[in-house]
Formats: sequence, C-alpha cells, structure tokens
Amino acid sequence: MPLKRLNVNLTFSIPEKKRRNQPIFQKSTIFARTNYEVHYSMISRRIIRTKVLQVLYAYYTSPEKSISNTEKELFFCIQKSYDLYHYLMALVLEIADYAENRIEIRRNKHQPTHEDIHPNTKFISNLVIQQLRSNKQLNTYLNQRKLSWVNDPELIKELYLFMIESDFYEEYMTNKTSSYMNDRKFIEKLFNKIILVAEDLYIVLEEQSIYWNDDVEFVISMIVKTLKKFNEYSDSDQRLMPMYKDQEDREYAKDLIRKSIVNHNELQELIKEHSKNWDVDRIAFMDTLIMQLAITEFLFFPSIPTKVSLNEYIELSKYYSTEKSRNFINGILDKTLKDLKRLGKINKLGRGLIGES
Repeated sequence: MPLKRLNVNLTFSIPEKKRRNQPIFQKSTIFARTNYEVHYSMISRRIIRTKVLQVLYAYYTSPEKSISNTEKELFFCIQKSYDLYHYLMALVLEIADYAENRIEIRRNKHQPTHEDIHPNTKFISNLVIQQLRSNKQLNTYLNQRKLSWVNDPELIKELYLFMIESDFYEEYMTNKTSSYMNDRKFIEKLFNKIILVAEDLYIVLEEQSIYWNDDVEFVISMIVKTLKKFNEYSDSDQRLMPMYKDQEDREYAKDLIRKSIVNHNELQELIKEHSKNWDVDRIAFMDTLIMQLAITEFLFFPSIPTKVSLNEYIELSKYYSTEKSRNFINGILDKTLKDLKRLGKINKLGRGLIGES
C-alpha cells in the first residue's frame, strides 16, 4: 500500500477537530541560558497553556473530578510530547538503517550490477544522521523510555519509498558537492516534507498514544530548531532540548491548572458579571475555559504581566474559537481586567511590573 500524504492543513483532535492555517506552536520558543550556551526548551509557557486548556476541558467533561489525577494527566501529557521529540529523531535513523540494508541486499545478489556493487551511500553517510546515531542523550532517553520502531517495519519501508520519490532526495543524491550544511538541510526537509505529511505515520502514532497526533507538527518544529544548533564539530555530547526551561515552568504548569480548578466558582462569576449582555449558557464552553485561565493568571500569578496573559490567551483563542467568539473573548477579558484593576485586585510584583496594579 502506498504511503498516504496528509493535506497541508493538519488538525487538532482535542477538543474537536478544527482546520487551521498556521501551527499554534511555531512562535512559542523560550530560551534557557546555561554555562555553555543559549538553547531552546521544548515545553514553553505557550505549550503549557495549550496543554492545560486541553486537560482542563477533559476534567470538566469527565464524570470523575479529581484535581490530583488531572494534574498527573497534565504532566503525563507533557512527558508524552517529550517522548515524541526523541521518538521522531529515532525514526530518521530507522529510515537510514532500512536504506543501508537495501544496499547490502543488492550487493549480495547472485549477479549484482555495477550500481549494486558501487551504490550511492550519500544518504546513509549523512553527517547529521551519524551525529544523532551517536548522541548520548538521545540513546539514553530512548533506552530509558523503551521507545522503539521495531514493530513498524512497514511504516519505515513506506517512508523510505516516499523519500526516494521526492525531488529533494534526487537533488541531494546527485549533487557532487558534499557539505555539513547540505546534509543538515536534507534532514530538515526529510522531517518537513516526508515525515510531517505522512498519513500512515499518524495512524501508527494514534495506535500508540492518544496524545501524539496533535503534537507532531510542533515536535518536528522543535527537532528542526534542535538540528540548527548542531554543527560539523558536534560530538556525542551535543545537547538536545530540555523539557522545561527551569523548575519554575514546571511549577507554573501545576499552579495554573490547580488554581483554575480551585477558584472555578469565583472565576465563573467574574465571567458572568462581565458578560451581562450575553446568555452565559450559550457561550461556547471552550471560550469560557480560555477566559477562566486568563483571569486565573490575572489574579493569582503576580510575576506574569497582565498584557502577556491577555495576548497569550487571545492567541490561543485563534485556534480554539471562531472569529466571532475570539472578538468576544477579547472584549470580556479587557473589561474584566479593567474592573479588577479598579478594585485593586491585580497585584503584580517584580521587575518591569510597576504600574500593573
């Protein structure tokens, strides 16, 4: 069966499938400084807000109401995204292994051709593939989490066949000039033009985890950012992205979902109060949750500027709400924020937050 290609517009499945023109995650990168370099963290605060929104939706639509279990579900969901980050990097190595096996089979034919004996090994010798293959962090994580493509040989074969039919593969293989930059650009195209749009991959991933399909586009964008940090001198100790920028971001995720649930009644009253000209029961549930999370940040996160919270949740509404409801959310949040400031309920602390109250 030939590999199916996805429409270029991918879809979310939580809370309901909805077409979108841009990936929600691409502008969400956060930088973390270490003693050695500045590098990306994979789970930025925008990703955390998205995951919290999804898990919060599941919490309110489920008959079981356990904050503890919901918190565990949130961190499990985030961990699965990080698993996928490593798992898809390993997929490129599997495709390269399949290509190498095909070369060996042809070499050992009873009557091999000149091409069989002298194959083009540019792909299997790709320098970035060799770096990923020897990367200690990648190998350790894959072993610890027991992530393997061993049960999906047909998918590996189909991805390989999909790849060798592409124009960029032919161009790469016939180019007599070899360079590290060309090798890296080829791997980036392999992720974006083959793996990202292969429908069969999504079928396999969905069978393994309900969390993965919605994360593929985001995770691949993070892999590409990771590869841009590699260079020809990168060795087996080359760092991959950490899950979080720091412990503070992990605490932020926990606090955001807990404070939103614990203060649900107060938050809903504020939404109701500032939606007087609307029938609250007819407001889309997802719109209500977006506003609930935004107001949670206004009230209970003193280090986050209200402008940041407002902008982030309006951005989130672009992917989970209609154009009409997005404008509605913006209006209600703006009115709520002004009223909370008037009442002295906004207390922001820290550098750059003077005048927020």
